[in-house]
Amino acid sequence: MISSIKPVSSSLTAIAAVRRTTPLKLRFSPLPIIRNFESSPLRVSSPHNLSTFSLSSAAEKQRRDGFRVGAYEADRSQPIEIGVEVPEEQAGQKVKIGIYFATWWALNVVFNIYNKKVLNAFPYPWLTSTLSLACGSLMMLVSWVTRVAEAPKTDLDFWKTLFPVAVAHTIGHVAATVSMSKVAVSFTHIIKSGEPAFSVLVSRLFLGETFPLPVYLSLLPIIGGCALAAVTELNFNMIGFMGAMISNLAFVFRNIFSKKGMKGKSVSGMNYYACLSMMSLLLVTPFAIAVEGPQMWAAGWQNAVSEVGPNFVWWVVAQSVFYHLYNQVSYMSLDQISPLTFSVGNTMKRISVIVASIIIFHTPIRPVNGLGAAIAILGTFIYSQAKQ
Repeated sequence: MISSIKPVSSSLTAIAAVRRTTPLKLRFSPLPIIRNFESSPLRVSSPHNLSTFSLSSAAEKQRRDGFRVGAYEADRSQPIEIGVEVPEEQAGQKVKIGIYFATWWALNVVFNIYNKKVLNAFPYPWLTSTLSLACGSLMMLVSWVTRVAEAPKTDLDFWKTLFPVAVAHTIGHVAATVSMSKVAVSFTHIIKSGEPAFSVLVSRLFLGETFPLPVYLSLLPIIGGCALAAVTELNFNMIGFMGAMISNLAFVFRNIFSKKGMKGKSVSGMNYYACLSMMSLLLVTPFAIAVEGPQMWAAGWQNAVSEVGPNFVWWVVAQSVFYHLYNQVSYMSLDQISPLTFSVGNTMKRISVIVASIIIFHTPIRPVNGLGAAIAILGTFIYSQAKQ
């Protein structure tokens, strides 16, 4: 940091004309943190050789190898830390998370729209659920084979711990699809906003966990809002209501099993969900054949194509692709954000789905029904804050 030193006498007090410069931008400094000292800006490590200095620049150059001088400007310095560009990195991380959230919500809205269109024309939720899982599994297998994505390194223990997660995921996925085949998309998601109440109940009864009082109090608006929305629903259907409730319970168990089973596993969120989809596909396929069967599917498919036309095939493909994509992005988001941020994002996602479905499908809704939905979603948001 010293530009030039011109000694004019043999004593230390004769050293003058020290030009000090400050770098424009510090990216990394091996020096310790510099404090704001007002004095002694010059540090000399070997002063014993200064007496032999001459005014000759050539001699000065020769003498430089005989001693080391370290100096810095302290009167305007600030503590220097390694990684001073962290604010820029944090800004980039926020942008990345924002993109994840926007993509997650958009894909989820598109999936729910096409899923409801398919179920209106083809009321076979078991096959619809199976196609969603099959499409996602095929997409990931192709990406691994073509090396677009790196295949996960798994072992037998990984698949053992994944099995209960897949069972819960399969039940939750099918139950939610059954619910949407019977009631409006908005009603299904209003009921599914009550998932925190199931989470607290299951954690308390099966895991023995206790929660602070604000968490329990936050369940009151959730339960009350869901009850108000259900009572005032114009097209209430018990199968649709129970499907949403079962889906809530199943997804709570899925989250619990995921936390327990994935500790210490080094599988990314994208690959983890891919493996989950494949195992869920193996589980749901025999049940789908037993409950509905190829004969019902063939008759229903012909009827849907005759009524809707070729667009029906596109609807099926779209709902299957977007189902996998939105779930994949949500699992990728979990790798980047905290559970609190994820829960807030999940609440906002549900609001966007409810509003979009009401607008697109022209779902009739009473003011008191909308009030119940708002109370339930607000309670979900309060729960996410209180739980953390």
